[in-house]
Amino acid sequence: QLVETGGGLVQEGGSLTLSCAASGRSLRGYAVGWFRQAPGKEREYVAGVDRTGGSILYADTVKGRFTFSRDSARTSVSLQMSSLKPEDTAVYYCAASSTIIFGYLRAADKYTYWGQGTQVTVSS
Repeated sequence: QLVETGGGLVQEGGSLTLSCAASGRSLRGYAVGWFRQAPGKEREYVAGVDRTGGSILYADTVKGRFTFSRDSARTSVSLQMSSLKPEDTAVYYCAASSTIIFGYLRAADKYTYWGQGTQVTVSS
């Protein structure tokens, strides 16, 4: 089970950090991705890391503004979000899979485990 924390309301240009922790297991050996879904829109890939933890892939819409990281113990991952825009408003989900390779990080249907999501709202 994955649990996301850190969502909230922030003004445009502000920052938030989301965290995702696995309950009862390590994330070592898992690809982990962040996705988001705004009302009326499809789920969108945001950022993720492959199983080795060596390669991070960002969506173009967040590149340079968001930073994905994971703790050294491989028990949690974080998404540092800065220069936030109203269009970043969405429910953010983390997901994990032990089988996804780098080339499939964007594929939501390939992930096995999902968190419940955390709301991020950016006001203008």
